Amino acid sequence: MIGECPQIQKLKSTIERVANTDIAILILGENGTGKEVVAQLIHYLSDRRDQVLVAVNCAAITETLLESELFGHEKGAFTDAHQAREGKFELADGGTLFLDEIGDMSLGGQAKLLRVLEEKTIVRVGGSTPIATNARVLAATNQKLAELVTEKKFREDLFFRLNVLTIELPPLRDRGDDVVLLAEFFLKGFCKKARRDQIVISASAKKKLKGHNWPGNIRELRNLMERLAYMFQGEKVEAEDLEFIISPRRADASAFDMNLTLADASKSFQRQYIQQHIERAGGNMTDAASRLGLHRSNLYRKMRQLDMDGTEEDLDES
Repeated sequence: MIGECPQIQKLKSTIERVANTDIAILILGENGTGKEVVAQLIHYLSDRRDQVLVAVNCAAITETLLESELFGHEKGAFTDAHQAREGKFELADGGTLFLDEIGDMSLGGQAKLLRVLEEKTIVRVGGSTPIATNARVLAATNQKLAELVTEKKFREDLFFRLNVLTIELPPLRDRGDDVVLLAEFFLKGFCKKARRDQIVISASAKKKLKGHNWPGNIRELRNLMERLAYMFQGEKVEAEDLEFIISPRRADASAFDMNLTLADASKSFQRQYIQQHIERAGGNMTDAASRLGLHRSNLYRKMRQLDMDGTEEDLDES
């Protein structure tokens, strides 16, 4: 889902105009801003939509394997080449090849990629026969390629070859009301998946969502909504309900003790979560239980199961 702010509307318009062309497109943006989603949108709006879209994470491929992954290899080309294999360019022939994290590709790999982009042919490792490729190439990175070119870490000729058109995705923190639109969209989907009633996001919670810096961008927001759908037991999310989930670094360090078993870590989290609700309710157990979606008696029972301090006698309502 893409929001409705002016810069996103402009982005959508650009995508619609260039999708059905074959020009090279470079997609820029921080991690989690949706670069792969944009690549998918470009592909499915083009005449190539009925062909395959092949995605490659360049940062995850070592230089020794890069050529084989992209261009394929013949049987016996190297020790483990027990049979011939098509590379990504052949698999994407007639469709789209999405090269993600292109800024992490080695200089040697960049040189080989440039040759293929210019000649529209590949040669498998261990082979000698040129194979034509009609794959449309889209590239993306979270790095500043112009600076890498200046630092001689990225080939200038490849940069200009890929950079016929640049699509830059804004970070979520700069997208205003889009944060709320996206949050409600994700939360609705996850609540349906969790088979529970829809959760309402209060005005105070919306304000907190818009004020968060979102270092993980849309991916972080999506994960937050998934946790709410499965963990939050109330019907309406208030700003204080987001505090622990949206700012985990503020939580007690014991909640992140990596020496705990999964069962003990879950128990620790539940104790901390309940205690925070009790504190926010000013010690009013009925109010705290309501926020947690429990009856007061069930809250005390849960506290006893978790070996929490306090009983129904010494945790009177204030």
